[in-house]
Amino acid sequence: MREFIVEADGGSRGNPGPAGYGSVVIDAASGETLAETAEYVGVATNNVAEYKGLIAGLRAAYALDPAAAVRVRMDSKLVVEQMSGRWKIKHPDMKPLAAEAARIFPAAQVTYEWIPRERNKHADRLANEAMDAGKRGEAWSPSASTADLNAAARTAATPTGPPGDATAGAARARAALAGRTGGAAGAAGADDAAGAGGPGGADGAAGRGSTAGSGAADAASAAAVAAGRAAFGAGAAAAARGANGGADLEGAATGRGAFGAGGAGERAGAGADVRGAGPVADGQPGDAAGAAAAARGTNGGAAGAGGPAAGAGAVAVGERGSAEPQGPASAGERRGADARAAGVVAGGGAARDTAAPPVGWAAPADLGAPATFVLLRHGETPLTPQKRFSGSGGSDPSLSDIGREQAVRVAAALAARGTVQAVVSSPLRRCQETARTVAARLGLDVRVEDGLRETDFGQWEGLTFAEVRERQPDELTAWLASPNVAPPGGESFAEVTSRVSAARDRLLAAYAGRTVLLVTHVTPIKTLVRLALGAPPEALFRMELAAASLSAVAYYADGNASVRLLNDTAHLR
Repeated sequence: MREFIVEADGGSRGNPGPAGYGSVVIDAASGETLAETAEYVGVATNNVAEYKGLIAGLRAAYALDPAAAVRVRMDSKLVVEQMSGRWKIKHPDMKPLAAEAARIFPAAQVTYEWIPRERNKHADRLANEAMDAGKRGEAWSPSASTADLNAAARTAATPTGPPGDATAGAARARAALAGRTGGAAGAAGADDAAGAGGPGGADGAAGRGSTAGSGAADAASAAAVAAGRAAFGAGAAAAARGANGGADLEGAATGRGAFGAGGAGERAGAGADVRGAGPVADGQPGDAAGAAAAARGTNGGAAGAGGPAAGAGAVAVGERGSAEPQGPASAGERRGADARAAGVVAGGGAARDTAAPPVGWAAPADLGAPATFVLLRHGETPLTPQKRFSGSGGSDPSLSDIGREQAVRVAAALAARGTVQAVVSSPLRRCQETARTVAARLGLDVRVEDGLRETDFGQWEGLTFAEVRERQPDELTAWLASPNVAPPGGESFAEVTSRVSAARDRLLAAYAGRTVLLVTHVTPIKTLVRLALGAPPEALFRMELAAASLSAVAYYADGNASVRLLNDTAHLR
């Protein structure tokens, strides 16, 4: 069976106002553009234009092969959720359009996926071309279209695996290479910088098609900011529902080696450490850096791709150096690495041009024992299985009976490993209860660190995602689109990142070279892991963290960090 990808978009310059749609059909196997269609539809709303774009794209795919499987990708959350059957269709204008779209293919042949706007540029340009043509009193002409100029490299490299797997990593590496060699790496199209539709995407009042057309490409920095905002929203809805990606991801290393008090001898182990602000190709098969090296056609040597916000050049990778041991990295050095890794959080501006510490085998050979943070998410509370917002501004629930049992089990597992030398807890009740259970088993005291508390979700505390969407849809849309937006009365993820990184620096100064258990929450743990990896803000939604799960990060004296474990739940089985 053939497989098609249909990307569709629609916009209105006024909402309602002059509107148009664009659709493209892509061969899923080759990435080849098979068909394009666009039309000016007169005065309409964004949503009507989006549905008309979907219908046109499905019809174009049906004309190519009625038996094909179709993956529809749109940046309209509304259309995707309604066509997937998860949201009700209430507006009378939408019901007949949705019914028409559903009749084109049998339901079993079509799936729907939300994508960030940055990944829907081809259809977006088609929609703008149609609106421009309508403004001139003309019909859109395929022969005059330039919408596909930058699409080939992007679609050929679209990952087919889950986010973060080896296939996706290699595909992104190929996409980056294709962009550089084809001269298209920075050409995102005019709509990003012009703010067509705003950070919330399709349904903002300004309208997706509010730009004056699809003129010159954005500056690379503006495109990066817009891409970061769009990518940040990609997984936010699923994470807020508590889905976070499905099954638990077991840590590859368990026992003493995962978060023991070992020093440089552990660190020198081949490709086990993947650290620093940018990926480093060390020629090891199977990891993301190896995938990037394979895409370059190299086997070790030098890697040229910096991290998402680092903008770094090549890093030589070879024999481990023999530089003199350094003292512990300063908080300023770590904050510099955080800025390189997460410039989008700070507002999208360019990060400071601070040299990143050497990573992998290029780092000094003997840095002494790292400070290792064993990251324990608290046990379940009554709100956990209900998937309610439960931050630091709500009812501060205690552990449930299940949560207390989880704390006992993790305490036994940590006692058996015998490596934890101190226990630090968030001030919230569920963490302190978990921490006290573990500390009693280990014969340790509990120190409270306020910086480890969960995000304050403000007015959303105690509500489900669906309840928030119904009561405050505009605020939710803005929050999903940017890490700098806070829930009403609460904290943004950017603010949480600043707070957690400051707490990290205090704890590293206090526990240099020691193994410390930090009992905290989902957002602080994911933030620590994200910063250690040098990953962008949207990485928060690419990690699964079960209640009472264990993760671990080692921090070295040269400023590097190594993620050693993520979401280990073996002790709960």
